[in-house]
Amino acid sequence: MKDLNIITEQTIALPETPYQARHYINGAYLDSADGQVSDRMSPSHGVLVSQAALGSVIETEAAIGAARAAFDDGRWSRLSGKDRAAVLNKVADLIEAHEERLALIETLESGKPISQARGECGGAADLWRYAASLARTSHGESHNALGDDMLGVVIKEPIGVVSIITPWNFPFWILSQKLPFALAAGCTCVVKPSEMTPSTTAMLGEFLTEAGLPEGVCNIVLGYGDPVGSLMSTHADVDMVSFTGSTAVGKRISKAASDTLKKVALELGGKNPQVIFPDANLESAADAVTFGVYFNVGQCCNSSSRIIVHEDIADAFVNRVVEMSRHVAFGNPLNPDTQVGAIVTAEHQAKIDAYVSDAKEAGAEICIGGGSLQVAEIGSQFYQPTVVRGVTPDMAIVREEVFGPVLVVQTFKTMDEVIALTNDSDYGLSAGVWSENVHTCLEFSRRAQAGTIWTNTWMDGFPELAFGGVKQSGQGREIGQYGYDEFLEVKSLVMRVGDTRAPWVKMP
Repeated sequence: MKDLNIITEQTIALPETPYQARHYINGAYLDSADGQVSDRMSPSHGVLVSQAALGSVIETEAAIGAARAAFDDGRWSRLSGKDRAAVLNKVADLIEAHEERLALIETLESGKPISQARGECGGAADLWRYAASLARTSHGESHNALGDDMLGVVIKEPIGVVSIITPWNFPFWILSQKLPFALAAGCTCVVKPSEMTPSTTAMLGEFLTEAGLPEGVCNIVLGYGDPVGSLMSTHADVDMVSFTGSTAVGKRISKAASDTLKKVALELGGKNPQVIFPDANLESAADAVTFGVYFNVGQCCNSSSRIIVHEDIADAFVNRVVEMSRHVAFGNPLNPDTQVGAIVTAEHQAKIDAYVSDAKEAGAEICIGGGSLQVAEIGSQFYQPTVVRGVTPDMAIVREEVFGPVLVVQTFKTMDEVIALTNDSDYGLSAGVWSENVHTCLEFSRRAQAGTIWTNTWMDGFPELAFGGVKQSGQGREIGQYGYDEFLEVKSLVMRVGDTRAPWVKMP
């Protein structure tokens, strides 16, 4: 650990008091009826960061009822796209105005570095603005070649009440990949953030009110998956569930929602490879691999948690990634120079370590790291940058989502072999390919089973481009036109022009 780049200095003061997060239902902030709250301790500083109202069936029913009433009376769904866009753009302005406040609480609740939290929270405003543009440009289609006396019109209508359930790793960003698009479509919503990172979502209620969103259109209920998330997934008055989280929970939500046949959109796990061909820009590829595995402490569905590198360059390339890993700044999240912060919980840290330990016992080589990391004055809830070689395809560390700063190395000889290794996974969220030969990149991109393929880059994203996975990485898409369309139902209007219909009944 001595040769790692560890930052202990803190440049930003801790808040004097914990943030008090409350439910936001029908335009008002509310405590739980039974007065229950949950405490969130910072994973990096050991202080009480926030106290959140702990929701029950009572609050969840009230939120769903408010969303149902708001949708059915048309206070939002029947507004013009122009009027909905105006509100969304005001929310974007308020997000940017409160970027530092949002980022600080997210850093303390999640353990991520303040610089990344700023980028996530402030950058989310762009998602709201893009969704606003879709509200104004949404349209259906017409069919006027059905005959002289027929006209067909296809229109798009909001699906109704949407339950949005978000995870702890990117609480404000992932919320902004869903909520503004649902609102742009004219839906009303009930939102449940993770109980570990509830505060930025709770803060959003202030911005919605100030921006002029009508009461009941968006409601926020804080609490645990049971009972809050469970009821949001099964209630008959909910028309759609949009969930981001683990594949295991996503499967349970699909089963729970099936009784009412509501639509379900899932963004789940990944075991994402970056594939390195010998003709790649190896320095750039090594930097992208290092970024891809350590960004957000590896607690990211898009983490490039495995690399598949051509055997001719494997030794040199892995050595370069290991050397770069020594220079990544791990440590105090409240220092802008920190690149990798804390693990979200001690239990999750133990799970990460178990994957590495089991691989080592099975014969894998630990090139760097492989254990917890003590950071002076802020604790031990950190994990060393870890690179693992000598693995076999059946190892859990190769097949399962570790969700930590752990990179697994595999090697290949031919295109067919690397495609087989890439696709030998239950997941299919994203993949990357590095080569200076466009034909190599195109062939890999066409054959790889993943929702996103990055070519000579990693994790570049834009509001215009849809995001989502195949296989057990999920179903449906977020952001972009396709993500917006998830929240719409298609209705066909078939109209006869004039009284030209031939009678079916032959009257005497």
